[in-house]
Amino acid sequence: MYPDPDRNALGTGHDRVMAEHRPSSRLVAVHLVIDVASHADIVLGLAVADGPQRSSESLVIELDGAAIEPLPLGAPHGGRLHQLRGIAPGRLTVAYTATVVGQAPPAPVGDAEWYQYIRPSRYCESDQLGPFARAEFSGVTGVDLVHAVSSWVGTQIAYIPGSSRHTDGAVNTLLSRRGVCRDFAHLTVAMLRANGIPARVASVFAPGLQPMDFHAVAEACVDNTWYVIDPTCLAPRSSMLRIATGADATDTAFLTVASGLVDIVEMEVGATAEPTLPYDDITTLEQLL
Repeated sequence: MYPDPDRNALGTGHDRVMAEHRPSSRLVAVHLVIDVASHADIVLGLAVADGPQRSSESLVIELDGAAIEPLPLGAPHGGRLHQLRGIAPGRLTVAYTATVVGQAPPAPVGDAEWYQYIRPSRYCESDQLGPFARAEFSGVTGVDLVHAVSSWVGTQIAYIPGSSRHTDGAVNTLLSRRGVCRDFAHLTVAMLRANGIPARVASVFAPGLQPMDFHAVAEACVDNTWYVIDPTCLAPRSSMLRIATGADATDTAFLTVASGLVDIVEMEVGATAEPTLPYDDITTLEQLL
């Protein structure tokens, strides 16, 4: 069984908008207010990844009203990080906006990616889940396996905001049977890897997500193509915008505090699609473009 389509944030019946094509443009915005309690080293992972054309983009970072220039860092799969080193105590504000037009071409799958994303990782313990995952999906392969795992996670795990810790991985999610988007993604990735399919996690902007926030999804490699999987069914996959990509949440966090003490005071995330928000047919395969 596939997850209940009524869980999709687009609503049901006449509330849904069918669209044959992907959105022509997407607008995203992030506003962060962070109190820095001691000198800190911070990395931000909230900019749209390279690929689709950005018709406009702005990143403004200030500490107690004084502008700070971050150090841009490249990341795998077009990711764009911004490093802040030695930030003094004070109030840090971050304002990011971007308008993205069109779609990125599908990225070719490199030879090393199979090995990189078939192995267990910190939050996707496919080695520990191996016996269970292989028994649960015995005899299922390829695209059918991708659909089966997504359906299983979507129906067996309860989406409950605040129900998991940032240190929880796929094993804890399986045992507790609850979590948020990153937990759904971690468990999906771990189950796929345990059954021989390379899989990874992507952080995204997700127009249609309710309540709006950063979102995490999985990607599975089948026939040398990466397909996006979102067992939460909370937003249409074809309108999502990639931010960061990696083995798990260690590679896709929107805020990494390498040293020092900080506290997030305010966080607002916005993402819209124009001209319409497409309906997501969860029985089809989609690529994160």
